[in-house]
Amino acid sequence: MILHPTVIANLLAAYIASFMLVYAAFYGTQILKHWNIASGEELQLILERKTYLISTLLSYVFGLQLLSLFLFIFTADSLRTLFVGAMCAAGTLNVNSFGYPTLVLKIVNFIFAGLWLVLNHADNQGYDYPLIKKKYLLLVIIAPFIVVETLLESAYFLGMEADVITSCCGSLFSSEKKSGLGSEIASLPAIPMLWTFYVAMLITLSNGVYFYCKAKLGYLYALLSLLMFVIALFAIVSVISIYIYELPTHHCPFCIIMEEYSYIGYLLYVLLFGAVVTGCGVGILLPIRNVESLKNLLDDFVHKLALTSMLMYSAFTLLVTYKIIFSNLIM
Repeated sequence: MILHPTVIANLLAAYIASFMLVYAAFYGTQILKHWNIASGEELQLILERKTYLISTLLSYVFGLQLLSLFLFIFTADSLRTLFVGAMCAAGTLNVNSFGYPTLVLKIVNFIFAGLWLVLNHADNQGYDYPLIKKKYLLLVIIAPFIVVETLLESAYFLGMEADVITSCCGSLFSSEKKSGLGSEIASLPAIPMLWTFYVAMLITLSNGVYFYCKAKLGYLYALLSLLMFVIALFAIVSVISIYIYELPTHHCPFCIIMEEYSYIGYLLYVLLFGAVVTGCGVGILLPIRNVESLKNLLDDFVHKLALTSMLMYSAFTLLVTYKIIFSNLIM
C-alpha cells in the first residue's frame, strides 16, 4: 500500500459514499414498499421526515461522487513518479488489474449519480413528492454499483506496490500493435474518425435544437447524447489527442490533463461528462412530464437540460476545433 494524501482522500470519499448509499438504500426499500402520501399513519410520517434528510444528504454524496472521478484521475496522474515505466495516469492505472475496471465503473457511476441528481431536483419542485418512488428505485439500483466501485478502488490502491514496473501510455495506446482495447481505439483511422465525430455532433445538436424548439424527439436526443459521448471518447484517443500533442503516434487520453498541455483535458472531460448527464437527463424526465404537480415546471427544466447539454457539446466541439486548426500537426 502507498500512503499518499490523495490516496487517502479517494478511499475516504469512497467509503463515505458507500456507507451513506447503503444506509439510504435501506430506507429506499421501505419507501418503495410502504410510501403512501395520502396516509396519515405513523410509518408514513416517519418516512416523510427521513426522506427529506436522506435526500439532502444524498445530494452531497452524489455531488462527491461526481468529483471523485476527477480526483481519481488526478491521483493516478500524481502517483506516476512512483512507478517505473509510468509517464502519466495511463501507466499508474496499469500497476495492477484493478485500475482500469475502477475507472470504467467510476465513469458509469458518474452518469448514474448525475441522473439521480436530475431526478431529485425535479422531485423537489413538486409539493407532494411526486417522483419519490422513482428516485429511490434508481438509488437502490445505483447502490450496488457504488459498493462494487469502492471494493475495486480499495483493491487498486491497497494493492499498489512501489517496485512494480508498469507500461507507459505509448505502449497501452499504440496504433502500431493491437494488443488491447486502447490500442484498438488508437488504431482507428484518424481522418474518417474525425469526420465521424463532426457528423455525429452535427446530428446530435440538430436533434437537440429541434427538441428545444418543437418539444419532439426528446428520447432520440437522450440516446444521441449517450452515443455522442462514446464517439467523443473514441475520437479523443484516435485523433483529437494527436492534434493536441502534435505527434501522430501519441494517442494517450490522460496526458492531456497534464500541465504541459495547460490541463486542457480536464476542461474537455468536464464538458463531455456534463453534456452526457444533462442530455440523458432529458430522457429520464420525459416519461414523467405529465405528473400533475410538475406540469407547469418540468417542461421548462427539461428544456434547460437540453440547452445545457447542447451548449456543453458545442463548447467541447469548439475547443477541439480550435486545437486542430492551430495545431502544427498536418494529417
